[in-house]
Amino acid sequence: RGEAVGTLHIATTHTQARFVLPAAIGALNREYPQVGVQLQSLADNDVLPHLAKGNADIAIVSSVGAAPSGGHAISLYRWRRIVVVPKGHVLATLGRAPTLAELGQHPLVSYHSSSQPESSLRRAFSDAGLNPSVAMTAHDADLIKTYVRAGLGVGILAEMAVSAIADGDLVALPAPEVLPECTTWAVVPKERVLRRYAFDLFQHLAAQIDRHDLQRVLA
Repeated sequence: RGEAVGTLHIATTHTQARFVLPAAIGALNREYPQVGVQLQSLADNDVLPHLAKGNADIAIVSSVGAAPSGGHAISLYRWRRIVVVPKGHVLATLGRAPTLAELGQHPLVSYHSSSQPESSLRRAFSDAGLNPSVAMTAHDADLIKTYVRAGLGVGILAEMAVSAIADGDLVALPAPEVLPECTTWAVVPKERVLRRYAFDLFQHLAAQIDRHDLQRVLA
């Protein structure tokens, strides 16, 4: 467990790989210069199967509601979704979160998982008696924003994927409150013994985690 040499294999989604993990991996590299990180960016539905096949040491995934299966699930942080539209769009002048009914009047652009009937986005619209039009989907948040800039629809994506600087040409609005909060989890196979640097990575992602407590729980 105390070895400071090796490779940490992480399976995760495009959004986590692009917007969350770089800073944490950079901090880990400064602390453990002899530890390499192999980051495998996958579609949402492929991350846990990839872990189950033994192709990764840990998985970092997001879900609504229950913790993911496939190992010990460690809650890292919670996040909400953001609505993005081009400047000049009719929703850009709202100055508040649009309602589901207001969103349903426009084609939507979101993650590929939102096209699935069991997705939390689909369920929220269905519970409200609405049937939204999903114009485009993508695994990559940057691609979603590209579609929004092209006028293909209203974007719904993770809040960490929107930057006031990089995305200054877009207008960001809170998503409707009825869309549930999401939780990002680290999933560790039950038979896996993690090195100390993996626990330190969790702390860089979620400062509230106590490494020693976490080691005792996993043991």
